[in-house]
Amino acid sequence: MANFVLILSCLSILSAIRGNEAVQYTVTNNAATTPGGVRFVRDIGIQCTLQAMNASTGFIWRTFQQSSAADQKNVQKVNLFIDDMSGVAYTSNDQIHVSARYIQGYGGAVKNEFTGVLYHEMTHVWQWNGGGQAPGGLIEGIADFVRLKAGYAPSHWVKPGQGDRWDQGYDVTARFLDYCNSLKNGFVAQLNKKMRGGYSNNYFVELLGKTVDQVWKDYKAKYA
Repeated sequence: MANFVLILSCLSILSAIRGNEAVQYTVTNNAATTPGGVRFVRDIGIQCTLQAMNASTGFIWRTFQQSSAADQKNVQKVNLFIDDMSGVAYTSNDQIHVSARYIQGYGGAVKNEFTGVLYHEMTHVWQWNGGGQAPGGLIEGIADFVRLKAGYAPSHWVKPGQGDRWDQGYDVTARFLDYCNSLKNGFVAQLNKKMRGGYSNNYFVELLGKTVDQVWKDYKAKYA
């Protein structure tokens, strides 16, 4: 019954905050009776989540320099679920699943952390993945790059220059991409655009004039 009420609340809010060319957002708390589901309602809330989904979409489009629908993925609806599961979150087929257990166990500012996770997962909804050919670490790194630029990087992330490989993923690759973006403003947007139909490491040569391995060496040397 509690979950049914939450779904009704979600739908009643949805029409009031729809935006970004009729992209629809829904939030369903499948873990409403668990401690994490209760904390989600108390400390985050459905309305805040819907607003963050809408705001993150606009931010991602701006970061990717996608000013028209022709540049963007054709996604008309994004569903987010709070689930009683392990891990943190994952995205599949324009559906985002966030762990109620993670929400319950997080010891810091949970609303800020949740928003950061949301920006990461919403990036997976909108980014191009090279037709499945791009390194997984790069895909995750781009998502964390967006989270970084949005101002939601947590304090436990690696510092610039740390990491073992450029495609190590997540915060390591996000910091590296931020460096690449400093070399060429809009680099990540242009890289994402190139990944619409495929992927090649040569994209780094085309955009920066150096192989990705050389750029990584330069990056490591800068912060050595």
